[in-house]
Amino acid sequence: MARPLVVKVTCGSDDPERSNQGLTVAAAAVAAGAEVSLWLTGEAAWLGTAAGLSFELPHAAAPTDLVGAVLAAGQVTVCTQCAARRGITDADLRPGARIAGAAAYVEEVLAPDAQALVY
Repeated sequence: MARPLVVKVTCGSDDPERSNQGLTVAAAAVAAGAEVSLWLTGEAAWLGTAAGLSFELPHAAAPTDLVGAVLAAGQVTVCTQCAARRGITDADLRPGARIAGAAAYVEEVLAPDAQALVY
């Protein structure tokens, strides 16, 4: 059985290539059957909203599709402080996404056998 994977994406349209790499890894891990938790921080917080964040990157899947793939079988979390700074509330989130803070993140990355990646 694959170990849990925690992927933190810290950027969005401000660094689309790095953002898309993290989202692609998270979605690929879900497709491979891994337990995946995707954390959206900084400008990536917008990816957790129903309005989404749109940016185009040649030869890459759309960010909203990748987040949707993770939501289908994994967990998507928007950072509490990042959401507050951007005026994002629970009502703004995509169905299935949540807002949580550092304590929840630390608990996930310190879980036995967890692997954390930051983009």
